[in-house]
Amino acid sequence: MAHDRIGLRGLRFYGFHGVLNEENSLGQVFIVDIDLFTDLSKAGRSDQVEDTINYAEVYTRIKTIVEKERYQLIEKLAERIAEVILAGFVCEGISITVHKPQAPIQGIFDDAFVEIYREKKS
Repeated sequence: MAHDRIGLRGLRFYGFHGVLNEENSLGQVFIVDIDLFTDLSKAGRSDQVEDTINYAEVYTRIKTIVEKERYQLIEKLAERIAEVILAGFVCEGISITVHKPQAPIQGIFDDAFVEIYREKKS
């Protein structure tokens, strides 16, 4: 597995994911952090975007999933992001954190999140 990584932090989107009816009708902010593990040595030598993962394209794919699709669980949302990114980009592994800072919890808290790690199946 490659030790090189490309990371994106704090991707903010408005989506409609949750178990409660209010979450599905009102929506809320979701924040995504992602690390893509891949060999960056070729890009480091060539200085060509074609030899790396275009993180603008990664952002666009994640935005579409979070804003257009609907799931009850952020676990499913994270899994869906992993499936799409692993299938669409040359990376060996991916770490995704989906934050739900306004989760319907009665109490004071900073964040609710799930974090998953998946590898491309050979």
